[in-house]
Amino acid sequence: MASIKRIQKELAECTTSSPAGISVTLPDDSDLHRWHVTLQGPSNTPYAGGAFGLVVSLPPDYPFKPPTVTFATRIYHPNVTNDSQGNICLGVLKHENWKPSTKLVGVLEAVRGLLAEPNPDDPLEARIADEYRQDRAGWEKTAKQYVARYAKGEITWPEKEEGKKA
Repeated sequence: MASIKRIQKELAECTTSSPAGISVTLPDDSDLHRWHVTLQGPSNTPYAGGAFGLVVSLPPDYPFKPPTVTFATRIYHPNVTNDSQGNICLGVLKHENWKPSTKLVGVLEAVRGLLAEPNPDDPLEARIADEYRQDRAGWEKTAKQYVARYAKGEITWPEKEEGKKA
């Protein structure tokens, strides 16, 4: 039960005083363990002007296990898989680094920070990381093309996969 109270408190924090450029909704009011987050691309980055959907899935034993955060919106980034899965490589979300005291608002800010400052030394997409290091202008051009193609207009959220297990 402590987990639910913690999630309710963090959801309230994220919805009432969310960081600039981040908004949180529940796709299903009866499921506090699945959040939809809209993240505005940070200014002065190739992602500026884009709106990116993130899906936050909280495990039943949250906060003792980290949430799973994935991009619902395709993005060209060295630390995000270049596919429909949108997996993120972010230190704070790794099991060995997760601390129960970590707040979800901090996780969301860290994801936004990753857009402002990619980490090519810990990539999920080695080819994109190489391009980021060796041809920054080419990388920026492709990242902006992805924003124009995928991050303008309505966000397409994935269907809830947990429902398929039933």
